[in-house]
Amino acid sequence: MSSSSSAPTGTFTIGPVELDITRIRKERSSDLDSLDLYWRAANFLAAAQIFLQDNALLRDRLEAKHIKPRLLGHWGTCPGINLVYAHLNRLVRDHDFESFLVTGPGHGAPANLANLFIEGAITKFYPQYTDDSDGLNKFVRAFSWPGGFPSHVNAEIPGTIHEGGELGYALSVSFGAVMDNPDLLVTCIVGDGEAETGPTSTAWHSYKFIDPAESGAVLPVLHLNGYKISQPTIYGTMSREELTCLFAGYGYQVRFVERCDDIHADLMTSMEWALSEIRNIQKAARSGKPMTRPKWPMLILRTPKGWTGPKELDGLPIEGCYRAHQVPIKDPATNPGHLKILEKWLRSYGIDEIFDESGKIRERVRDTLPKEKAKRIGLSRRTIGRGEEFMKKLRLPDFDAFQNKIDRDKRGETIASGTWQLGTYLAEVIARNPTNFRIFSPDELESNKLHAVFKTTHRNYQWPTEDGDKVTNLSNRGGRVIEMLSEHTLQGFMQGYVLTHRYALFPSYEAFLGIVATMMDQYSKFLKMAYDVHWRSSIPSLNYIESSTLWRQEHNGFSHQNPGFINTLLNKKSNMIRIYFPPDGNCLLTTMEHVLNSRNYINLVVASKQETAQWLTMDEAIAHCRNGAGVWHWCSTDEGKRPDVVLCGIGCETMYEVIAAAAMLRKDFPQLRVRVVNVTDLLILDSDRQHQHKLNNHVFNALFTPDKPVIINFHGYPSAVKQLLFGRGASTSQKIGLPDGRATSMGGMDEGRFFINGYIEEGTTTTPFKMLVANRCSRFHLAMQAIMLSASNQDVAPYVNERMSFFEYTLKEHEEFISEHGTDPEALYDKEQFAIFGKTATHLQGERLTCPDTHTSAIH
Repeated sequence: MSSSSSAPTGTFTIGPVELDITRIRKERSSDLDSLDLYWRAANFLAAAQIFLQDNALLRDRLEAKHIKPRLLGHWGTCPGINLVYAHLNRLVRDHDFESFLVTGPGHGAPANLANLFIEGAITKFYPQYTDDSDGLNKFVRAFSWPGGFPSHVNAEIPGTIHEGGELGYALSVSFGAVMDNPDLLVTCIVGDGEAETGPTSTAWHSYKFIDPAESGAVLPVLHLNGYKISQPTIYGTMSREELTCLFAGYGYQVRFVERCDDIHADLMTSMEWALSEIRNIQKAARSGKPMTRPKWPMLILRTPKGWTGPKELDGLPIEGCYRAHQVPIKDPATNPGHLKILEKWLRSYGIDEIFDESGKIRERVRDTLPKEKAKRIGLSRRTIGRGEEFMKKLRLPDFDAFQNKIDRDKRGETIASGTWQLGTYLAEVIARNPTNFRIFSPDELESNKLHAVFKTTHRNYQWPTEDGDKVTNLSNRGGRVIEMLSEHTLQGFMQGYVLTHRYALFPSYEAFLGIVATMMDQYSKFLKMAYDVHWRSSIPSLNYIESSTLWRQEHNGFSHQNPGFINTLLNKKSNMIRIYFPPDGNCLLTTMEHVLNSRNYINLVVASKQETAQWLTMDEAIAHCRNGAGVWHWCSTDEGKRPDVVLCGIGCETMYEVIAAAAMLRKDFPQLRVRVVNVTDLLILDSDRQHQHKLNNHVFNALFTPDKPVIINFHGYPSAVKQLLFGRGASTSQKIGLPDGRATSMGGMDEGRFFINGYIEEGTTTTPFKMLVANRCSRFHLAMQAIMLSASNQDVAPYVNERMSFFEYTLKEHEEFISEHGTDPEALYDKEQFAIFGKTATHLQGERLTCPDTHTSAIH
């Protein structure tokens, strides 16, 4: 074995461990030799991928023309990944269980690819990379080459279930993968640089949510090679005692693997020990006598950075320091001396022992691999999927049983919480799907009023708690709900769970979904590439419920007012994103059935948890949500025919204001023709021709008219809707004056007939209606916009000025009431205001009130 030992040697545990290593060294010498040969082969292939574009077998003297023009990749972590990979395959071979590897140092892709080539996975899925000289040359050249493999693990690389471009998520993804997979062992390599991230720091607690009776296990391997890109790592500078105390506090049994002069015997012994400890914990739980606070095993592997590579270059150390992190020899094509060092390094692995005369990998290199190819860790069926082999279809109940009964003649009279209604539905979903559906919630399930799920399940938490905690629906026996105050960890759980073909739901406060925005972004990149890989099967969608929205002002202030996750999603590829705004409970139910049944999407459902007016019958809700948008004829003038202005609501609270504005206009301006539109599927607005849900221009114009002004009252930032509408036909530029005197297109587009209201970063701790007023989304602002934009209607024009003055006066009156009483006037939410939609135009003639002092104020 080619090695140097800059890491400490010796044993942490005296006695049995040393005896075990001595026994392994004596009894398994042949396996140790095979493991070393395999490791050398993987190290050679990893290094060759970084540097070579030709002459991969070095059958000719290495020349500058054989070197890639751009040297990319991360060598420093590769030897450690290769070491763990080799030993995990050997463990599977000897004990015949299901396993795969998650590599947190995701930029160590040359190592993953090297092992996959040896296993045969690369040739299986990419047949052009044959196991011979020609195929090897193509394979080595393909790394970080245009059209080839990327420098980090991603969906194009077999055996991979996470995007390796951003550090911190490997551990939580691994734990998500083993949930409800009782026979699965996932080994997760955590780099010591990655270990510095916040998401990884919390993810060490993940075993506290794993029931060993129903789920598999994760074997964490903390790889300490001491350095990140330009300085030592925190964990690399910690002593054994410090590391032992830290991870014992997390709940682990810690074993160090650091005998660099006998690394294979040390690691083989340690992995056998770890598997034995895991099996003991699982056996106890599955026999009905679970251990209290089980001490799960973890390994701390301490090896030099860039081990087996150049020791130094130009008098500066390489192996064992930060200079080995990426490309340790940066100029071999232009520096003859460095080219010779590179050639000597590559030949040190014993190329002729690894490949035969034809360039085929010698069979003895593969001696430690499982004989059954499907058991090799890069070929795990869990990471690739075979249609419905693992992805059982969700058994969903008939949501009619959970509907709100709506009287069409008294719309808005039923008051209910949409998420509470959804919770009763989800309770039945859980009952019907006890092993393939989970809810991951950041300690907000009850706050978001989904607590009806506790009729059929409980929170899963494995560590013992006080008896008083029984009231919190907590148990260490199963449980489909996992709650913790770490959005990062829950996101990782969900990704691992979904990518191994199960179903999940992530309810969260609206303001804090942004915490997982970069994780979702990395996942979307994985998903995008998976679309293009023929051997990846479809997977269930990632599903978010965004509640506790900015408009309702529950217990929180300005810090909780942030709908920006919507904008983040809109920047992703439109063919994988779905964003829904169900306006009431029945729409929420039918939307969630669609979402849970969907595949290969990232779904966001923005839902209100507070009790509010309910509008549509279930039949209407199904049809409306299927269309994604529609005219609400019952609250439009003459069913929406020939409108002067279109009022459009997107979102529960903002749609309520649209309907309230329509009621005000119906009473004060019966001559004004108003069409009311609701959009529940945001992406129908998209002008991108690629989007499946996009309305074509003919249907779009039929809905919004081709030439009338459209006022959109949107739940989030106006920029989100502007982004979608950009490119839709525009005709005129209209400027109108706001009550505060500023000239603008009401937060809308500079050109065209669309005027977009939404959250404009105005807020504080206040009341729900005051939030709407502050962001100019209230019914009064909508009414003022409507009459100003409809001034060409000669039946309206004579009264515009007086009604504008009255609306401004009323807004001030409301503000005074709110300041004095600390709450909104009850009349604002009086369901009697909607009774006006039942009146005919004849009944309304002559009822218009012409001056403020004869108008009955909403406050009174």
